[in-house]
Amino acid sequence: MAEKKAEMTVREAGHKGGSTTKERYGEGFYEEIGKKGGKIGGKKGGTTTKQRYGEGFYEEIGKKGGQKVRELIARGKAALEKEK
Repeated sequence: MAEKKAEMTVREAGHKGGSTTKERYGEGFYEEIGKKGGKIGGKKGGTTTKQRYGEGFYEEIGKKGGQKVRELIARGKAALEKEK
């Protein structure tokens, strides 16, 4: 019978993939793709989103994110109270 492999955490999988990529392409690879990402994305993506949805969009999603965090904190506190 085949042995069952131990499951890997997401963190372990990411580390393994990063190490493999580093071995394959070298350390400079990450620097190179980081520079490309900074030139290609970032500001351009934000500008496009702002043009598409308007400035109020960021305010709206910020509020939604804050509400979600408050909800999660409340759930966590309620769960702790139940355990007591």
